[in-house]
Amino acid sequence: MKRYLILMAILFLCGESSSQGEDWPEWRGPTRDGVWRETGIVEKFSAAELPIKWRAKINAGYTGPTIAAGKVYLMDRIAERGNPRERIICFDEITGEEKWVVEYGCEYGRVGYPAGPRACVTIDGDKAYAIGATGRLHCLDADSGKLVWKRDLETEHKIAMPIWGVSASPVVEGDLLLMQIGGREGACIIAVNKQTGVDAWKALDDRGQYSTPLIVDQAGQRVAICWTGDSVTGLAVKTGEKLWSQPWKPRNMPIGVATPVKAGNEVFFTSFYDGSLLLKLDQERTAFEKLWHVVGRNEQDTDALHSIISTPVFENGYIYGVDSYGELRCLDAKTGDRVWENDSAVPRARWSTIHFVKNGDRFFLFNERGELIIAKLSPKGYEEISRAKMLEPTLDQLRQRGGVCWSHPGFANKHIFARNDKELVCASLATESVK
Repeated sequence: MKRYLILMAILFLCGESSSQGEDWPEWRGPTRDGVWRETGIVEKFSAAELPIKWRAKINAGYTGPTIAAGKVYLMDRIAERGNPRERIICFDEITGEEKWVVEYGCEYGRVGYPAGPRACVTIDGDKAYAIGATGRLHCLDADSGKLVWKRDLETEHKIAMPIWGVSASPVVEGDLLLMQIGGREGACIIAVNKQTGVDAWKALDDRGQYSTPLIVDQAGQRVAICWTGDSVTGLAVKTGEKLWSQPWKPRNMPIGVATPVKAGNEVFFTSFYDGSLLLKLDQERTAFEKLWHVVGRNEQDTDALHSIISTPVFENGYIYGVDSYGELRCLDAKTGDRVWENDSAVPRARWSTIHFVKNGDRFFLFNERGELIIAKLSPKGYEEISRAKMLEPTLDQLRQRGGVCWSHPGFANKHIFARNDKELVCASLATESVK
């Protein structure tokens, strides 16, 4: 009888676990691949506007929300003359109530587009890691906001500040926190002990840019693929040792924002001025093969994919992404040749943006007009299923075309969380919420 009760308790707990939703604790989700694995999600919107569950007032910033253990995290900036501050904010996931705020003075100097912080807050267990646009790094207790440790990386590593500031999100790997900061004296990429904040290693004399490192398994070890302002380089996660490197000098300026995406042993990169690059990783040794690099004549006469902000999708031998002026494109991964192009997902404009998140056999597309789209992407074309308005564009992120919504949304526990420069909103995407 005792064994029976224990078995029933285990089955109950397993059932509870399987019925719970999935958090979104860092950039591009729990596995950093832009895939939302929850089921019971709406197939089609029932109205032209998505019903908003709650709204929370915030200030400007590019930081997309992350969600963990019943809380939502983001960063913003108060641009008060004489007293500008960056803020790390935590909200209750269910109600939108503000739980805690940590703020600190932060002059942006010559950082372009000074709307606010860029990188997502990374949640790892009971810790929150947040890096601001000038390299102020904080480790906080995720529940209370209490300071665990902090660093001024701009001063300590003499950051050669990229024109758009520090933008890559912190990545946790084991006991390390990896970041692209653009530090001088071989500190373009650094790793610190996540418990203490003490430097573990630094690597590369490259110029910094904005792309978050991609962590992969290669030849029996964890490798950080770092796309800097001068190269694509594979670093040993544990030590920072340079394992391989592909020079990639920009013809204009370091401008890479999109995260590299991987399918099998191939890794794809896309740049606004410098087109598309595909590498193949050797799994017998830490080496690579350059498969192709395709680039158009300029930012309007493009070839393959010239993306600025949008991280593309790479699956089943095809690549889907947003070109320099908002053109949604499909590429054949064998060659980089264009399979199709579609102009209906987002209005044509310079730097026009869509964020892609896969759910099952379809995608949620959040475009810069604040619209959420359900669509299917295949070599046959773009199939739009449904579209609903969620947010109004605001001007701080970009003072053109009536403003934009450039921050990546978070998807967690059958809800979407998105922000502009004025508010953070939450809406249910559960099937039962639209019956």
